[in-house]
Amino acid sequence: MVREIEIKLQQLLIDHKMTYQELSKITGLSTRAISDMVNNKQERILKEAIIKIADTFEIEDIREIIDFKK
Repeated sequence: MVREIEIKLQQLLIDHKMTYQELSKITGLSTRAISDMVNNKQERILKEAIIKIADTFEIEDIREIIDFKK
């Protein structure tokens, strides 16, 4: 069985009415990196990026950001 990982950043942006550019300014991540995460094109995500996203959206459970696709 091949598992896939889902990055849930698009839904977080929608829920918080935030643009890529706004998230970029807050986190220091490039808009390109954010776009790649939203579109599940990024093969590796730095722990630092996950922490910045979690801090921005006040997330305690990493599964709100990244999880296995069902």
